[in-house]
Amino acid sequence: MPELPEVETVRMGLDPVLTGHTFARVTTRRADLRFPFPENFAKRLTGARVDSLERRAKYLIAHLSTGEALLMHLGMTGRFHVQAPGESAPHLIGDYEHDVEAGAKHMHAVFDMRGGGRVTYADPRRFGYMLLVPEAERAGHAMMRGLGVEPLSQNLSAGYLARRALGRRSDLKAFLMDQRIVAGLGNIYVCEALFRAGLSPFRGASSLTAKSGKPTPAADRLVVHIKAVLADAIRAGGSTLRDFRQANGDVGSFQEAFAVYGREGEPCVKPGCRGTVRRKTQGGRSTFYCATCQR
Repeated sequence: MPELPEVETVRMGLDPVLTGHTFARVTTRRADLRFPFPENFAKRLTGARVDSLERRAKYLIAHLSTGEALLMHLGMTGRFHVQAPGESAPHLIGDYEHDVEAGAKHMHAVFDMRGGGRVTYADPRRFGYMLLVPEAERAGHAMMRGLGVEPLSQNLSAGYLARRALGRRSDLKAFLMDQRIVAGLGNIYVCEALFRAGLSPFRGASSLTAKSGKPTPAADRLVVHIKAVLADAIRAGGSTLRDFRQANGDVGSFQEAFAVYGREGEPCVKPGCRGTVRRKTQGGRSTFYCATCQR
């Protein structure tokens, strides 16, 4: 599943074609994705202008001139094909599953914009979905109301982590991947951030809080490295294991900078460390770490 940097890369690719433009025609080629398309989906979008396009956690949100918001989640294999005005052929923005067929039968929704732009949504496995929600109800919607802070915002601080970790019995990795605490973090970037911070994914989350309730040095380091690893990944256009292409159709390159993820059995890259990257199943997901320098 694409994580925050990949979804942000998709947002940046869609933004020039959608923001400030009006839906001229909307076509759905089936009744549903993961969920049914909203009632009168095409009619409600036609004539609406996209005032802005943002990312919240792993969601894309198009704010519309009609007072509604179009919420889009890519699921496992959702991707967009974009043809900007003047382009002779569409280019791919999000290809999350290179070995899954993405032919015409998987093109489920087409958005034609005034001025000539076209966005086509493809999803071979149909785990993605689209919702139309009144702006006044968006924050309280079931898909939105439980989300934690954005990791690249000022709301993610050592003090915040310390408050949320107080009394927690979960391990540190599970704590960070809880979308109710930090929204948008996933397996890849949690593993990488914990390595950079020198913290074991198996240590207790409560270690982020001192007895006084103040953040520990571990919390301070962790915030710095979460923000840094996400920023680095966005600049690289996301990560491509076998399942992501960025806005211009090229693969993302951050996987070339992985320190631990997918490197089981390889030497630790930290200077002076003689450890080896290990893999262990944790919470149903593969955790990659160096037991020598992550404590």
